[in-house]
Amino acid sequence: MTLLSLSKVEKRYPGVKALDGVDFQLREGEVHALLGENGAGKSTLVKVMTGALQGDGGSMTYLGQPLKLKSTADAQAVGISTVYQEVNLLPNLSVAQNLYLGREPKKFGLIDWKRINRQSREVLERFELDIDVTRPLASFSVAVQQLIAIARGVDMSAKVLVLDEPTASLDADECEQLFGVMRELKAKGIGIVFITHFLDQVYAVSDRITVLRNGQLVGEFDAATLSRRDLVGHMLGKELQAQTHGRGEREEKSLAEPLLELEEVAVRGSLQPTSLTVRRGEAVGLAGLLGSGRSEVCRTVFGVDRKTGGKLKLNSADQSFSQPAEAIARGLALCPEDRKTSGIVGPLSIRENIALALQARRGWWRPMNRAEQQQLADRFIRELQIATPDAEKPIEQLSGGNQQKVILARWLATNPQLLVLDEPTRGVDIGAHAEILKLIKKFCSEGMSLLVTSSELDELVAFSDRVAVMRDRRKVAEIEGDDISESNIMRAIAEA
Repeated sequence: MTLLSLSKVEKRYPGVKALDGVDFQLREGEVHALLGENGAGKSTLVKVMTGALQGDGGSMTYLGQPLKLKSTADAQAVGISTVYQEVNLLPNLSVAQNLYLGREPKKFGLIDWKRINRQSREVLERFELDIDVTRPLASFSVAVQQLIAIARGVDMSAKVLVLDEPTASLDADECEQLFGVMRELKAKGIGIVFITHFLDQVYAVSDRITVLRNGQLVGEFDAATLSRRDLVGHMLGKELQAQTHGRGEREEKSLAEPLLELEEVAVRGSLQPTSLTVRRGEAVGLAGLLGSGRSEVCRTVFGVDRKTGGKLKLNSADQSFSQPAEAIARGLALCPEDRKTSGIVGPLSIRENIALALQARRGWWRPMNRAEQQQLADRFIRELQIATPDAEKPIEQLSGGNQQKVILARWLATNPQLLVLDEPTRGVDIGAHAEILKLIKKFCSEGMSLLVTSSELDELVAFSDRVAVMRDRRKVAEIEGDDISESNIMRAIAEA
């Protein structure tokens, strides 16, 4: 029996079609995985099916009846609940208060706390959680908080449960606990939409899989008959073809001295023990699906995330960066994946944005004067061909590609030993895409060491001396020389 059906759903934003005629069906008593890379349309589709957004076209039915949702409250009223990656409950309130927030049973016009606490214990028994429901939510682990959020959704008479990356912060044992609950809910007829970036988890609990790409439906598949290699191909939009890495005149760098060495480096909850080396003058690519651990490696190298295990060496000396300022002082640079929130300072000028990293490296007690900043900005506007009438234009008014060039300029100004680029071409137009790739190849030819993540396999094939393949938050393969090809990278991503 079909619980929820979406047909030809569309959602448009200025200049962007986030959903383009997407179909989705959720059956009673199934776990249905919704997969796709960044920008595929997963989040938009979930927002439409849960009332957070209204589609610009298409229709929905629920239990065979037409459904129009104007808010998330409408969705909850008919039995559609959502649990997000970040637990959307109130950590300062008790477990019981969170379970019945906004729907507290009352007695003589007053909240009946005894009844709330009793019913909370009964609800959590279904999830094999024997905890003190009067304690603050914040006193429990993330895994327990996730289960409490799910328990709240189920107790609200949910027939459809949307789990949006619920395992992102869980360890292996906590994931198994969650999967056990999901199987119990499935057996009770609840339909579960499961969003995750971990293929092992998809195949552990899913019955069917829907893949989106660029706002369009790629297809709906039975998990039991869809191979991992085919799934990766559907997600990335590439067929497994025998393409080899054209080395041309690229210098063999395998004998160069190591610049950066990771030895079983781990970060609790985000990165499994991973070893990796970047040699002097070498470009190392990081491949893998979204959530595989690529960005986590970059963040750990740069001191954004503190390692909880293993060793990190720079020029053969042990390092333990507790913050990015320490990495910058040692000659490291990072262009982050999300330039809007982690890269640019929107209201500041191009000149001010370019000067930021060099100023931080010098220290605020040695301020750069206006003439120094202007000279620096003019140089990089010229060298990187940043499209702007002058250096005083606010960076937020530039196109995505030109914003990315400004961020590159910021770090090149520090003359880094190692330049870490996390998805440097994401969200830029075709022209800027080609220009940024040209710059990356130029840096490589000039002997700079680079660590680059990209979802575009042809990019990695074009400039990488070696490619490290990430899956499930750890390195699973390393490809170098003539073996670097889209086919070999995709095979390594998909293999169990």
